[in-house]
Amino acid sequence: MSESRHVPVMLQRCLDLLAPALERPGAVVVDCTLGLGGHSEALLARFPEARLVALDRDKEALRLSGERLAPYGDRATLVHAVYDELPDVLGRLGIPRVQGVLFDLGVSSMQLDEAGRGFAYAQDAPLDMRMDQTTGVSAAEVLNTYPPGELVRILRAYGEEKQAKRIVSAVVREREKEPFTTSARLVELIRDALPQAAKRTGGNPAKRTFQALRIEVNGELSVLERAVPAAVKSLDVGGRIAVLSYHSLEDRLVKQVFAAGAATTAPPGLPVVPEQYQPRLKLLTRGAELPTEEEIAENRRAAPARLRGAERIREDVG
Repeated sequence: MSESRHVPVMLQRCLDLLAPALERPGAVVVDCTLGLGGHSEALLARFPEARLVALDRDKEALRLSGERLAPYGDRATLVHAVYDELPDVLGRLGIPRVQGVLFDLGVSSMQLDEAGRGFAYAQDAPLDMRMDQTTGVSAAEVLNTYPPGELVRILRAYGEEKQAKRIVSAVVREREKEPFTTSARLVELIRDALPQAAKRTGGNPAKRTFQALRIEVNGELSVLERAVPAAVKSLDVGGRIAVLSYHSLEDRLVKQVFAAGAATTAPPGLPVVPEQYQPRLKLLTRGAELPTEEEIAENRRAAPARLRGAERIREDVG
């Protein structure tokens, strides 16, 4: 169990972004991606008046972080849920509005480190990739059963893989001989399928395919499309949201939601913009903020991180 798995990404900056909203007594902060509880623990420690609600779809993560957060007693409420279920969770807990929301969209370090889960391409493991192992189809089922056209679409859309057609035709050829069960066979197939030039760029050649499979298996982008607007809606005026993304697809989605909230919706040419058209959000980051070089040197998993923050400045009207 390496130390790096305990290092929450861009921790100080996340806390600073949320601080003005969480220093009020009785503030509620939601950690939508509890993982091993690093961000949650820091939130509870830094904001002693705040109450935490934390969500995770992975039961093992809930168990481990439950032990870690036990000293905080009833200030922490941990819930087994996917983050687009936030409105239901808050409804059940009788919390009408919250003051802070944090998303850390990376695969939890624990899942990357646990060989048996099949997230990492660096070690051989069963091709599973489900964040909640009690439900849904595994990565092996996706590879073995999806039509070729659908696999190409997934690799292109979610992995931004230019060689999708080559990889998929190799997958289809191989799965007819024997279904895929482990990650090593897939990594080897991708290495063999790619032209020399494609292997020279951007790290492990399997990286983009594994990312695409993980997003498909967990419905990550569709969940995020529902979750970020729902989180913004749950914020009190003066409440703040911080989102850490790890690839351009996630970051683009977050950027679009924030930009829409920070724009005026008035028809052009009005001399005075009526209240109902005024922006509901104020952006707190200029573009996406990146981790410092020092942080990346200490925790290489921080390298792809992009942080965006926004503050709720108005109620929805109408």
